[in-house]
Amino acid sequence: MSVILSENSRASESSQWQGCGAGLTLPAHDGLYYGGAWHAPRSGRYGDVYSPGDGSRIGRVAVGDASDVDAAVAAARQGFAVWRDTPPLERARILRAAAVEMRKHAADLALLDAADCGNPVAEMTGDVMVAAALFEFFAGLVTEMKGASIPMGPEAINFTVREPVGVVARIVAFNHPFMFAAGKMAAPLAAGNAVIVKPPEQAPLSSLRLAEIVGGLFPPGVVSILNGGRDVGESLVSHPDVAMLGLVGSVPTGRAVARGAAERIKPMLLELGGKNALIAYPDVDPDALAAGAVAGMNFTWCGQSCGSTSRLFLHASLYDAVVERIAERCKAFVPGLPTDPKTSMGAVISQAQHARVLAFIASAHEEGARLVYGGKVPDDPALANGYYIEPTVFADVQPQMRIAREEIFGPVLSIIKWHDEAQMLADVNALDYGLTCAIWTNDLEKGMRTASRVNAGFVWINEVGKHFLGAPFGGMKQSGMGREECLGEMLSFTQEKNIHVSLRRVATQR
Repeated sequence: MSVILSENSRASESSQWQGCGAGLTLPAHDGLYYGGAWHAPRSGRYGDVYSPGDGSRIGRVAVGDASDVDAAVAAARQGFAVWRDTPPLERARILRAAAVEMRKHAADLALLDAADCGNPVAEMTGDVMVAAALFEFFAGLVTEMKGASIPMGPEAINFTVREPVGVVARIVAFNHPFMFAAGKMAAPLAAGNAVIVKPPEQAPLSSLRLAEIVGGLFPPGVVSILNGGRDVGESLVSHPDVAMLGLVGSVPTGRAVARGAAERIKPMLLELGGKNALIAYPDVDPDALAAGAVAGMNFTWCGQSCGSTSRLFLHASLYDAVVERIAERCKAFVPGLPTDPKTSMGAVISQAQHARVLAFIASAHEEGARLVYGGKVPDDPALANGYYIEPTVFADVQPQMRIAREEIFGPVLSIIKWHDEAQMLADVNALDYGLTCAIWTNDLEKGMRTASRVNAGFVWINEVGKHFLGAPFGGMKQSGMGREECLGEMLSFTQEKNIHVSLRRVATQR
């Protein structure tokens, strides 16, 4: 998390960083990146960055404000004027070159993210690879921004073209800092837009490294990184020259962005929260189901994932056997220092989030849920200065309990017993969330029928958690709008224009 410092530029050496910060390749710059160059914040404010793994100071970043947003947007408009006219295959070549550079630095970026956001370093390498794959995926789609011809008879030609929208702002979350900062650039860049990324306040360092690694590949102004707090986000949302917004964040933040965007009727792409269900029918293998339920919780990064299947609707006939197996499988997730390659479960992002998760656990006890596993802060002295919580499983959860209704964004699984399918489906769909759902059954017809009845934007059958490039990911209800990781994401950053050409001769004056 960041704390405001003095107005001096950084004078620290990397040897000062201790604990989780030891051995990191830190950004060489701590300013704001726009117009193809690094800039000090106009206010002179900087923020220290601390690791959630052990509380150690690992770096610092500039804290921008509205005046910095104005300067960055002006530079982005100039960059857009160049980038939109860059031939699509040339844009694709640059995107692929950026992917190559990301992979070269994967190990260092993974370690930096692990120290900064608390997720285990072994998993963070995969995040870098996903970001690089997104750049390559959208590079391959640049020629798919196609229009269509509309028949108008022999005396006219009518057709459509797709054009980039302009300057795009993308505000990203802390749980996958590099993957979100880099990966969410790919589609709008492929479409010919300039992109300004606002990194997460809690984990901003890898975004600076992103600018250092790939920024110079693009024309000045095309890629910008603006660190800062709420005022930077609000300024990007309200700025008249920001044409479109993308957000990965909570539902309350999504509502705030939507209200701000409404003033100028800006299009948005929102990936928001989830309180996702895993529905288990009685015909599945208990061992496979227990493995899937634990995997779907994303305990490795402390359940800090909007797609985690944190509500397990478990049929009564399987209940006791699966609950026992889930508890056994949770033993594989032992909280540890995020920068240790052996760590299987990292830290919660901040003290505030740590306290929030513990409050949810307390409420579960108060409301009568039965603790099956975990539920405590680990007693390992090596972890005393970090924000750790054991993988936590509650059984005998009722749908009206807080832990079954609210997004915790922490390592807490709620198990709900069901007998009646109709009532179960009503409980699954009762919430305002609708991001993902997993259905486990060996009856394919039942699985397909259930998939059609759940209100979720992304459904797995006999699978959990996985994303597939080309398959649209996004939510229903208050879990967001728009779809990502597919052709539709790139097209959403374009606007369609119709052109009508009359073939009739225009009379000329003699």
